[in-house]
Amino acid sequence: MPVIFSIAAGLPASIALAVASCLLTLQSAYSVLLLLYAWEDSDKLVSNRAPATFEAPATSFTVLLPARHEEAVIRNTIRRIAALNYPAELLEILIIVEAGDHGTLRCVREAIADVASRLPDRLRLLTFDRPPINKPHGLNVGLAQARGEVVTIFDAEDEPHPDILQVVNTVLLREGARAVQCGVQLMNYADRWFSGLNVLEYFFWFRSRMHYQAAMNMVALGGNTVFVERAVLREVNGWDERCLTEDADLGIRLSAAGVPIRVLYDDRYVTREETPPTVGQFIRQRTRWNQGFLQVLAKGDWRRLPGRRQRLLALYTLAAPLLQALMMIYIPVSLWTIVQVKTPTLIALISTLPLYMLVIQFTVNLVGLYEFAGQHELRPSLLSPLLLLVSYLPYQWLLSLAALRALWRQLRGVNNWEKTAHVGLAGSANPLEASIEPLAREMGAG
Repeated sequence: MPVIFSIAAGLPASIALAVASCLLTLQSAYSVLLLLYAWEDSDKLVSNRAPATFEAPATSFTVLLPARHEEAVIRNTIRRIAALNYPAELLEILIIVEAGDHGTLRCVREAIADVASRLPDRLRLLTFDRPPINKPHGLNVGLAQARGEVVTIFDAEDEPHPDILQVVNTVLLREGARAVQCGVQLMNYADRWFSGLNVLEYFFWFRSRMHYQAAMNMVALGGNTVFVERAVLREVNGWDERCLTEDADLGIRLSAAGVPIRVLYDDRYVTREETPPTVGQFIRQRTRWNQGFLQVLAKGDWRRLPGRRQRLLALYTLAAPLLQALMMIYIPVSLWTIVQVKTPTLIALISTLPLYMLVIQFTVNLVGLYEFAGQHELRPSLLSPLLLLVSYLPYQWLLSLAALRALWRQLRGVNNWEKTAHVGLAGSANPLEASIEPLAREMGAG
């Protein structure tokens, strides 16, 4: 009899565990499908590529370059953008800096002096001192001064491809697109223990998941290398200055307004960036992104999307931080329930399903590593699978920790902008060469 009572008392906990396991398994399975979406058929891969030939330049562009405490990288970024392969008369560059950021202002003025001869009167420094002191406010300052037909954003550490404006000009002219999201790719994948998985997140997000979002007409835009008609931006009142993920918020609002967003990821034309330099910086960055998604979820603009499938996709995408936080809670609770509670065999088996999905996700990431390395002429060694395996679960814990931290900040009403430091690891003349030496040390490449 005591055994029967013990089992009965444990049933509610066991049933709750089984339900949570099933939900997390379904979520993980759907996530795997999104990772693989762009690889399902050749037509999707072809539509993801840049055009093979370019149209004559006809579109005028305004590049917005917001920067804050970016002394280490801003000079090189300005020089790279000023050297883009596009007619100077069709290009305007606006660098936006908070008025009290004297170090960045000094570096910007030095860089402008270096490149002013190529872009006379087309490269300007804008400052602002009214709060909030954050990126979306700076972007709105730039939008108010923009003169180009199409506005694009680059971040202070970016290395855009020299022909990226040629690519987008061609897509705009041939397809009549009003908004284009091009690929962004972290490159220094051997610098930190978490860098490889961070790089692969970008790889799958921009190459596959956003491609699926575009097919569904619900795109949470990704940070930079986003091109939107200036008139469209002004129609939707620019960027939300209270939102920590102003890019995703803009994408949701554009989608709700019926503006189709063309997503293009071509390994040859990605904008190169760097992973955060430390674990602490990574957690703060992900906290900001997660909290921003929760803010967009709470705002409710996604409810104005016309189709139910669009709204469900938006809900799934924006609620991802809640699912990650649930995973952080689920693992210790499930282990405790299995050990301490008389759990029926079937429920015990069900509780392990999310772990099997983690194995599948790891396998997809491992294949993605070789795909990424092949596209960028890097050569992982036989140790690569082991190194990825050792870091995989700790990386998931970091993601879950950042999600929990974001939820806690959101519940407490904390909304300050936690900036990510940049050290220029993706901003060298050839960042691939910069990655090969640490790759050889950490992966044993010859």
